[in-house]
Amino acid sequence: MAAPALEVDGVRKSYGRRPVVDDMTFDIRAGELFGFVGSNGAGKTTTMRIVLGVLAPDAGEVRWLGRPVDLAARRRFGYMPEERGLYPRMKVDEHLRYLGELHGVSPAAARSAAGRWIERLELSGYASEEVQNLSLGNQQRVQLAAALVHGPAVLVLDEPFSGLDPVAVDVMRDVLAERAAEGVPVLFSSHQLSLVERICDRVGIVGGGRLIACGTVAQLSAEAGRRLLVDAPEAGEDWAKGLAGVEVVRREGSRTWLRLAKGADDQRVLHAALATGPVSAFVSEHPPLTELYRDLVAGERTPGEDTGERAGAGVAVSAARTAGDRSGGGER
Repeated sequence: MAAPALEVDGVRKSYGRRPVVDDMTFDIRAGELFGFVGSNGAGKTTTMRIVLGVLAPDAGEVRWLGRPVDLAARRRFGYMPEERGLYPRMKVDEHLRYLGELHGVSPAAARSAAGRWIERLELSGYASEEVQNLSLGNQQRVQLAAALVHGPAVLVLDEPFSGLDPVAVDVMRDVLAERAAEGVPVLFSSHQLSLVERICDRVGIVGGGRLIACGTVAQLSAEAGRRLLVDAPEAGEDWAKGLAGVEVVRREGSRTWLRLAKGADDQRVLHAALATGPVSAFVSEHPPLTELYRDLVAGERTPGEDTGERAGAGVAVSAARTAGDRSGGGER
């Protein structure tokens, strides 16, 4: 197994007496797509901003390649905030060149990279348009280009798929897969759990400011216990009642979905179903990420909406300035 490239170790953050990140610990390997999921206010955005150095933790440490993240390392990070962090009156190509130079890229290299990402993200027809004149979906593409224009070694993306149509989702997904294939660790949050399940190598589930589960979807499914679909046309509603380690999840007509605790005997379930009459289906299922998420976060108390989880425009520029240690101009 590859060594961790990016490590978040015991990070804590509070606003006043209200903790929003509590002992957050996980790692991401080189070339790994890591999905970061949780409800609004769970602490995802605050964690990401701590990784970027936009916020300072109260405790804990972020490490890159085994060393504490410093200014030089942060210059190699790419960040895409959930809220638009772009100057609305700047033209797309001008904006990307500007952000590239903030990260220390030469003007010529920034111009070349801006053109390359404009073409790759299918924005060629909008290069000379002001950002404010673009649709929300195309602004999202520009936001991704802004995170990529300086050739980052790490990508941290907050809800990158938000507001995109299916074609744009495919483009975004392919770009992230390409970056990962080149060894870039990619951390991104999303509420689109089916998409996260489909494209991520591992998933971290956040609740109440803490990481409550982490692993591949297959690992999380195995830890959550087995699921059974039983179709017993002549069974009554309570046919599975009293079976040790068995919980009825739902019923639809003659079909019953069951959750089995670890160690529960599925053969006892089959015998109980057969005792009612014929059994048309007896299928072991792996729960989807959506169901795993609901089970894991049930009862978790979110410590409150993250202060700053919904910052306005300028966050991406602020991150670039932090990384580049340069002061930028006003709105252009």
